[in-house]
Amino acid sequence: MGYDCASTLTIDGRSFGGRAVLEPKELLFRGDLRLVIPLSLVEEVHVRDGDLFITFGGRRAVFRVGAEARQWARRISNPRSRAEKLGLKGGMRVGLIGVDDPALVDEIEAKGASVASAASTGLDVIFLAVNAPRDLERLSTLAARLKPTGAVWLLRAKGRAAPISEAESMAAGKRAGLVDVKVVSYSETHSAEKYVIPVAKRAKAPRAAAAARRAGRAPAPAGRK
Repeated sequence: MGYDCASTLTIDGRSFGGRAVLEPKELLFRGDLRLVIPLSLVEEVHVRDGDLFITFGGRRAVFRVGAEARQWARRISNPRSRAEKLGLKGGMRVGLIGVDDPALVDEIEAKGASVASAASTGLDVIFLAVNAPRDLERLSTLAARLKPTGAVWLLRAKGRAAPISEAESMAAGKRAGLVDVKVVSYSETHSAEKYVIPVAKRAKAPRAAAAARRAGRAPAPAGRK
């Protein structure tokens, strides 16, 4: 489900029309009034008849969100961890390319997954850090290292001044024969974009990887730094 809907906000004795949007770290209202409530400031949340009651900083706001109000309340009360947003699960084998993030390693291991060696294949997930346009070319070698249902999370800096744009990232993914399916916030400064092998090509992926290994063409990317 999406956490974005037409809503009515009642606060300080007044009501306003607009849209409510629940993001990973804040609840937003855009319309006749603009309101931003950091989730870290939420003191209490409960639901009644499709209304979402939020107490924050000594104030109370009521958002009319309808039948999905309880899902909103659960998400506000129990926000997903980064590991959950990235789909990390026990038993997964994870590759790190150009990634220097001890916290991510801790999260991988806490989920019961493991960090694989630099030359490993048959991976469930690969994290690829890109800091310059030339780094995007690494995407072209990664499908051969994935399980057919595996994924590459491309980590790049956020913002208009970032060295790599979303359009450049998506174009590189397309050239590599991958499709983008999801974007999440990796950190305050970086986004994580998920690329997967198209369903129609997944049956061919294991054969292609085996052929590459036999021909000595298996990639040997720089591993964890």
